[in-house]
Amino acid sequence: MRLSTVKIAGRTTWGVVEGERFLDVGAVLSARYTDLKSAVAAGFDGVAAATAAAAATPVDSVEWLPVIPNPDKILCVGLNYEMHRKETGRSEVENPTIFARYANSQTGHLAPIIRPKVSTELDFEGELAVIIGKPGRYIPYAEAMSHVAGYACYNDGSIRDFQRHTHQFTPGKNFPDTGAFGPWMMTSDELGPLSELRLQTRLNGEVVQEATFSQMIFDIARQIEYCSSFTLLEAGDVIVSGTPGGVGAKRNPPHWMKPGDVVEVQIDRLGTLRNPIMEEAR
Repeated sequence: MRLSTVKIAGRTTWGVVEGERFLDVGAVLSARYTDLKSAVAAGFDGVAAATAAAAATPVDSVEWLPVIPNPDKILCVGLNYEMHRKETGRSEVENPTIFARYANSQTGHLAPIIRPKVSTELDFEGELAVIIGKPGRYIPYAEAMSHVAGYACYNDGSIRDFQRHTHQFTPGKNFPDTGAFGPWMMTSDELGPLSELRLQTRLNGEVVQEATFSQMIFDIARQIEYCSSFTLLEAGDVIVSGTPGGVGAKRNPPHWMKPGDVVEVQIDRLGTLRNPIMEEAR
């Protein structure tokens, strides 16, 4: 299944995307589930059956919101492809590099990514988002993938000068409307094996990043194992699994996103996340 959170005529709901139709399952199951996160926590029980009774809306009539607008936490993995590690000059490490993104820094498919008025160094980072379905702590590597509900495209938009203020990434990773998440999540059973799927980031149609998930330094199971060692992973939590090399900050000259640009993150079989770039109102 492909599942999204959207607005229809100003009303927030969630449901299933089938072809060019959005099926408003949230309205049918409102007595059971308050949002997509609660449906994820229940293992999507009853969702497939509810599609038969769900009202259909053309997808071009909905306003896309972040797939999970209200995760308990968003854990981002840094420097997780060798080309990106090398272009940043960072040393090899034995464990994943983790930083946090806040839920209110996110935006949806086709919504603008906002370049803040305090910086012009807005960078792209195409990534695979992992949505946790089954909670867990100290999850063994061999069991980690059974805790995954599904996957989505993510653009971990970064304000690089703020990221460089200290050794901590957090400020540059949490400006409002910089973390694009969507258009939908696809359940792990439908997406299938990850390793040879290709991720591609395009800026104004030009390919700026490209990799397969087999090139990750720490695979998804290792990320889940490690994150669950220091925090309780909850249903609906999001792990943003790292970006390939080619980021704008490491090009010569740097290649920043600017108002009027369009950035896309495409993942084989999963879909394409597209966002225009706008300037923050002054």
